[in-house]
Amino acid sequence: MLHSLTQLSSLLSDLPKGQLFVLTDSHTKVHCLPLFAESIGNFSYHLLTLEAGEMTKNLTSVLLVWDFLLKHRATREAVLVNLGGGMITDLGGFAAATYMRGIRFVNIPTTLLAMVDASSGGKTGVDYQGIKNVIGTFTPPVATLIHPDFLCTLPAAEILSGFAEMLKHALIASPKEWIKLLQLAQEELPQEQFVEVLSSTGALQASIQIKDNVVSQDPREAGMRKILNFGHTVGHAIESTMLHHAAPHHTHHGYCVLWGMVAEVYLSVVHTGCPREVLQQLTQIMLQWYGRPQCDCKHREQLIQRMYQDKKNNANQTPNFTLLRDVGEPIINQHLTEEDINEALEYLFSL
Repeated sequence: MLHSLTQLSSLLSDLPKGQLFVLTDSHTKVHCLPLFAESIGNFSYHLLTLEAGEMTKNLTSVLLVWDFLLKHRATREAVLVNLGGGMITDLGGFAAATYMRGIRFVNIPTTLLAMVDASSGGKTGVDYQGIKNVIGTFTPPVATLIHPDFLCTLPAAEILSGFAEMLKHALIASPKEWIKLLQLAQEELPQEQFVEVLSSTGALQASIQIKDNVVSQDPREAGMRKILNFGHTVGHAIESTMLHHAAPHHTHHGYCVLWGMVAEVYLSVVHTGCPREVLQQLTQIMLQWYGRPQCDCKHREQLIQRMYQDKKNNANQTPNFTLLRDVGEPIINQHLTEEDINEALEYLFSL
């Protein structure tokens, strides 16, 4: 369920004294915590701040959260507020879901990526042994609070990272939204105006609603929810490879998903009849806004190995893709050969 930040106080009205805990990272503590504190008035809370960045999303950080909760005597009545981007909402949600077999948590996403993707849907987790989100749970927050003003604090790369997930939602579910986002991408608006248009045109709300509609029908990813994995089989492989080899401090999840979508739309054109125009449109957006991935054909074996380790694979361990017949017509459980995957990677790296 989505609420505005102004409703936070009412959500906490019955909370026992000393049982509100807040998790931030080093960026959101500076840029977002003051607004959060203002919204809850005189309500006291305990604060833990982690270092910003995907490299923090690990079991060592989860231990820090558990130690923090224990130190301040958090009970099963406690609420953990995850104030941050996807790293904080994923990690904080996992820590809350496993502390005392589960305490309540509230997600307040502060990035566009977290607003449209990570903070909703009930997936929590951390990275382990270089594999994205391989340890985690399906545990929904008691509330997700969307406050678009937080987006004004973000660098351009973070806005583009979230916009990539909005493109994904449109591609899998809505030709109307795809056309709207294509037009927006072509306008080259200044960042502040771009963010304002996302909200004023309903594009932000539509993207969140697409994900919520999918998750409500398949909360534990038994079938339909797999359409949300579009772009992620190749995208997660690129992200893991860049984190550990190419550019660990400049790896944005949404960029990797965008590159993954380009490769997977290529596979869709070849194998499921997706119109080539869709590939051309997405490729143009990539070249105009996202550039090329900082890994290439020399990383091909590592990339394919990451795909074999992907948690979406079934018992036969072949990489599992969601592809498109067309915009709004996804097909799940598509298993392709290494030769097919290599061909898609060659297309991506040739751009």
